[in-house]
Amino acid sequence: MGTSSHPKSSINSSVCAIALSFLSLTALSGPAASYDLTDKLSFGGVLAHTHQCQDVSSAPGTPDTCRGATPLQPEISFRPNERNEFFAKFGLAADDGINELSPFALAPFAADLDADVQDINGRGRDYLLAAWYKHVFEIHQDNTLGVTVGIIDATDYLDDNAFANDEYGQFLNEAFVNAPTAFLPSYDYGGAIEWDRGQWSVRGVIMAVGENDDGNDYTFYGLQIAHTKTNRLGEGTFRVVLSGTSDDFLDPDGVRTEGLGQVLLNFDQEIGDKIGVFVRVGWQDDDASVTHDAIYSGGVVLKGKMWGFEKHSVGLGYGYLDGGNQEISGTHVTELYYKVGISERLSVTADVQYLRDNVRAGGDSPHGYIFGMRSTFEF
Repeated sequence: MGTSSHPKSSINSSVCAIALSFLSLTALSGPAASYDLTDKLSFGGVLAHTHQCQDVSSAPGTPDTCRGATPLQPEISFRPNERNEFFAKFGLAADDGINELSPFALAPFAADLDADVQDINGRGRDYLLAAWYKHVFEIHQDNTLGVTVGIIDATDYLDDNAFANDEYGQFLNEAFVNAPTAFLPSYDYGGAIEWDRGQWSVRGVIMAVGENDDGNDYTFYGLQIAHTKTNRLGEGTFRVVLSGTSDDFLDPDGVRTEGLGQVLLNFDQEIGDKIGVFVRVGWQDDDASVTHDAIYSGGVVLKGKMWGFEKHSVGLGYGYLDGGNQEISGTHVTELYYKVGISERLSVTADVQYLRDNVRAGGDSPHGYIFGMRSTFEF
């Protein structure tokens, strides 16, 4: 993470402040959907503010402090007809929140913050997150093929989950948004295919990414096969995700370059209309330098209708990430949130996380709590 001292962060802060003031005037009205400017043109997005405080131990030089961050992501869609769509999404953010001070390997807030929306993937591009064109071929009534090209986000197609995939409305920690071991890139040039036939779906992604942590450009490719079925408990989906990269990542010794490869199993299941459960299990090879090479996570979400509040929900998740070939031997993360839906557009969430990074012999193993409050406005 970069710091919020970047000159452009003042622009982000000003824009987010103006947007927050304007959008708060309409937060209690209207449905939680994008605005239809015409029958073909629509505008929407999300504005969120999260304030988090950390209380950590065994982390020399890390202060127990509080920080806030405010990401804003407006998007616009033009559909000349039902088979074609042009789409663009922009990202602005005021500050980097507690992420820039956290001693943990996992980001406590998985949103795109100030450092993430500037010089995206080393391309020199700021604020434009996605810009793509999609065409849908209708093979049969329940058999369609969508093709997308442009600046895309791999997480829009791979590793989705009904109960653990949204940092603005569900869990905040990155471990419960997407599997860190899946190394899914965002906001770069590529293409995607989406084939849907009844209960089955296939997603394929290929991207040319401008820069990794080693300063190398690389190619990413991913595939997801999913099956959705409604049984006596409710709707459930099982996904298998396979992904890999070109040989452009340094090995642990910094001598050779290697590729990344992983397999991920992702499952969600409704239990009636009041409970949802999720599980992610995945493994990554460690020829290249990797922080974690396996993830085992899961959790439960209780819907507010269980206690008479339709717009409320409670989520509890736990994850263990096995250490890769760097200094961390393993990471534990637990998160509990309570979300209050104030209206169809506006929600407030109280959140607490416990994290522990076990460091190999000779190092400190930071552990502690991160307490947070998140407000989210979808427009």
